[in-house]
Order: sequence, then C-alpha cells, then structure tokens
Amino acid sequence: MGVLAGQGRRRRLVILGGGIVFVFTLLAVASAHSFAVLLAAFVAFYPASGAFVSLTQAEIMDAWPDRQAQVMARWDLAGAAGAVAGPLLLTAVLAVAGGGEAGGGWRAGYLVLAGISALIWLGALLRGRPQPDGRTAAAEADEAGQRPWTARCAEIGTALRDWGTLRWLLLIEVADLLVDVFTGFLALYLVDVAHLTPAVAALAIAVRLGAALAGDAALIVILERVSDLTVLRVSAAAAALLYPAFLLVPGVVPKLAVLAALSAATAPWYPVLQARLYGSLPGRSSVAVTLSSAAGLAGGLGPLAVGLVAQSFGLSWALAGLVLVPVAVLLVPGRGGPSARSGAGASGRA
Repeated sequence: MGVLAGQGRRRRLVILGGGIVFVFTLLAVASAHSFAVLLAAFVAFYPASGAFVSLTQAEIMDAWPDRQAQVMARWDLAGAAGAVAGPLLLTAVLAVAGGGEAGGGWRAGYLVLAGISALIWLGALLRGRPQPDGRTAAAEADEAGQRPWTARCAEIGTALRDWGTLRWLLLIEVADLLVDVFTGFLALYLVDVAHLTPAVAALAIAVRLGAALAGDAALIVILERVSDLTVLRVSAAAAALLYPAFLLVPGVVPKLAVLAALSAATAPWYPVLQARLYGSLPGRSSVAVTLSSAAGLAGGLGPLAVGLVAQSFGLSWALAGLVLVPVAVLLVPGRGGPSARSGAGASGRA
C-alpha cells in the first residue's frame, strides 16, 4: 500500500479513503451479531488502519524532514495516551452499561471510537495536506505523477541493500522485545515467577503504561535540547542497568519503582529509531512504510521465540535473555546518516 500510494495527491486520497473504511469497520464491529461479520470487520480494519494511520505518519515525516525525531516523539505521545485511555474507556462503558444486554458495554466502546475517528477524519480533511519543507527530485516527480509504481518498487530493493536503512529496521524490531513484547509477558511473569497477586500484576501494567506516557511527554522537551542519538544511548545505558534490577530486586514496591523507571527509559526507543528510519530514506517515506510493515511481520517471531524459550527453560530464563536488547541499542553508531540533523540544533523551526 505504501508503494502504490506514493506521495502527493494519490497518497492523500488513500489516507482519506482509508479513514472512511476505518470508521465503518468500527461501526461494523459494534453492530456485528455473527462471527462472519465480526471477522470481516476486523480483517478490513487492518489495511484501513495502514492507509489512515501509517500513511499519515509518512506524510507528517515528509512535512518536517529536519525535525523528524521531535515530530515522532509527539506521535508516540499520542499513541501512549491512547494506550492509557483505552482501558479507561472500556471501564467507563462497562460501568455505564451495568446490568444491560450482554456485550452492550464493549459495543458502546467501539461506537465511541468510531465517533472519535470520524472527528479525526474530518479534521484531516479540513486541515489539508502538510506542505513539506523540502523535496527531493524523486518526490517532486512522484507528486506530479511522472513516476510509475514500478520505480517505487525498485526503490525497495535499493533500500534493502543499504545497511543504514537495514540497521534501523533491525533495531526497531530488536528494541520492541523490551517494549511491547516484554509488556505482553509482564503480568504472567509477575504472577508465575515473582509470585505476586493478579491484582499487583494489573497494577504493574498500569504503572508501566503511565510511566511510558510520562517518558514520552518528557522526550518532547528533551529532544529540543539534546540530540536524538544521545538520548537513545543514555536511555539504552539506563535500561541495561534497570532491566536486570527489575528481574532481581525483591518486594512489590521496589519492583514497581524499577519498572516505572525502566518504562520511562525505553520510551524514546520507538520514536527515535522510527525517525532515523525515515531519515535514512529522504523523500521515500512510502518506502519506509512498506519496509516497516514487512519488518513488523518478521518481528512477530519475537513473542514466539520468547514463548518457546519459556516453554523449554522457564519464563524467568526467557525474559533474562532480553538483557541483550539494551546492549544492542547501545551499540548504535555515532553518526546516523541523513537523519542526524533531526536532533538538537534543528529545534528553531516551528
């Protein structure tokens, strides 16, 4: 989809069209009364999300090529806010539903999401397309419709032969092992390995999401003063100390405190690495979207690998292996190519 959409007016139409499908799939989920309808709605939801959300991210990255890390930090803050707001929304609609029809609560949640998404779509329509600060020759040709989609396909092969691009793709998936993948196993670890209660495990998830949200908010301020690579290295060094401490420290309060610090420390990883990926492909943000999607499919093997190791050797050993993740992030090179400018020094532009 990223390659076919390209840039300019065509991509704009794909984003708006994807937004319409996005809203209707949410409405379909809310009104579904059979498994077939529910399945079809969820199947349609994912490509619609790719068109509406992922291509919007690419468009924003094109609009501010000198501030990609700062813009991605704001993007990630919005995602973290959604992660915190989602459970609160579900709690609210279930509380309002009370003793009503079974399933009525979660249906109301999807209706609320559909309404919010419709407002966002309307805002995107009225706001118009962000105007890039600068364009490459290829981007201008793409904008004018003078480049066939086969030329954009060829760019994927070129990008895959560039170690600078592959490095950021690989680091994004490796770093995710200590972000989303670790979050997925966290409650199970606390109950089965640390022998804490399910209530404490639920509290730990809330602490992790809240600390990550705080870390994302702080990152916006920090990136205006410190380069993105410096932030990445410092956060990786902190995580290299905090993660083993989380696994080893006894007691509920110390464990939750270290978990909060670890969650805040890893908050810069996705926005900085993703911004660097876009920076390694100037004027080819649609290619970055395509490569990110493909890498995400391969990255899905991460949870499977952790689960297989846990099944064979125990969850404690499986999670202990993740201590290598911050070391890998810490080894990021000193200079990152085209996107090096997205750190401090470019903060004067609005």
